[in-house]
Amino acid sequence: MTNPPPREPAAPRDLVGIGIGPSNLSLAALAHPLAELDAVFYEQSPGFDWHPGLLIEGATIQVPYLADLVTLVDPTSPWSFLNYLRSRERLFPFYFAERFHIHRAEYDAYCRWVAQHLPGLRFSHQVDSVRWDPERDVFEVDFTQLDAEGEAEALGRTHTRNVVLGVGTTPYVPDPLQPLVDAPGVPVIHAADYLGHRDSVLAAGHVTVVGSGQSGAEVFLDLLRHRPAGREKLHWIGRSEAFAPMEYSKLGLEHFTPDYTRYFHALTEPVRDRVVAAQWQLHKGIDAGTLAAIHDELYRRTLHGGWPDAVLIPGVRVRTAGRIATTKVELHLEHLQQDSRSRLTTDAVVLATGYREHSLDRILAGLDPYMRRDSSERLRIDEEFRLVLDPSVTGSIYVQNAELHTHGVGAPDLGLAAWRSATIVNSLTGKDPYPLPVRTAFTTFGLHHQPTRVPQTRQAKQLTPLVEGRQ
Repeated sequence: MTNPPPREPAAPRDLVGIGIGPSNLSLAALAHPLAELDAVFYEQSPGFDWHPGLLIEGATIQVPYLADLVTLVDPTSPWSFLNYLRSRERLFPFYFAERFHIHRAEYDAYCRWVAQHLPGLRFSHQVDSVRWDPERDVFEVDFTQLDAEGEAEALGRTHTRNVVLGVGTTPYVPDPLQPLVDAPGVPVIHAADYLGHRDSVLAAGHVTVVGSGQSGAEVFLDLLRHRPAGREKLHWIGRSEAFAPMEYSKLGLEHFTPDYTRYFHALTEPVRDRVVAAQWQLHKGIDAGTLAAIHDELYRRTLHGGWPDAVLIPGVRVRTAGRIATTKVELHLEHLQQDSRSRLTTDAVVLATGYREHSLDRILAGLDPYMRRDSSERLRIDEEFRLVLDPSVTGSIYVQNAELHTHGVGAPDLGLAAWRSATIVNSLTGKDPYPLPVRTAFTTFGLHHQPTRVPQTRQAKQLTPLVEGRQ
């Protein structure tokens, strides 16, 4: 360990961020102009890295470009997507392109631009633990500085009054398929790693895509476009009852507003759990444009007669799986509505089976006595995205994109990232550097008006509720 980490300040910092994905990058961008806020963000990766395995050519993000890191709370910020285009002399081409939903690769390039120019970001720094020091009334954060190969190079420690967790998610592999992913030989990969293994998957004789969400649709479409007509040899299966479009109506999108987030947070725990389970189509469906592109590609392959060798089956789950010799995989399938079973032999599998929140147990083990949990042992999180801690802890721990169970379907949505970051900044400073709207939706959620907290530094007029119930 030859290179010591940068010298830490004698006084405790105001904020230490753990993880640098879009959520904490948004928070760092909004904190940047506030000179009174001493903040630093740690990330174990060597640079900003946003789903690199899914930057498929032509794939777009599912929110408008206004859902960048800052614009919805500060359109004048130098870290906006439009200012990124201006800095690249691409503003006029973007204007004439008339593009509302930008390519995923372009969003990634924009975030990289912010990360490269924004101070206070420390990549190749792995946070190992967070503890509370009751004698100094600060959090103690231990970290490891990593070298170019990802090996430990130096150890460090800093102190902070507040912490924000933005460690993101990790690819989820169902238990029956985990042994296949771990073993060498036949390519069985998660969609998160698709582009890195794309050539070997395309070269396989028969390919199966598992998962009926957006990632599964994009991978299936990319494979379909690059397989010869009549010899596609593709299967696409998923548990949901249909390859269903994402809810994208104007009023449906109001579930991704601060108004709905506040309403959802005020519901009881059992009701919240039931509601989230029923709202899968709000955030787990497929973009209608992607579905149309798949149908167009399939239809094009029927123009000269015959059907493409592509099988699409919804309502199917993988019960178990195993290898046949060393060259093939056998999937044991169950149709949920027919209550029937079958087997599928394939040469490669792409698992578009989603993501799960990163476990915080290792990092927060030292804080376990102070943390409050719900009946399902999940962390309790208040309306301002703070963990509910023992009153003896005077500092705050905020969370980003780990509050689905308390804040609803908008938790992982890029469209609410800037608002959530601004809420955290306002809470941190005790001021109102980013005035937030009192009302954001035409829909009134619930019969009883949920009062909105308006900071005292802002003289905002409280809106009256709409008529309660239908006339």
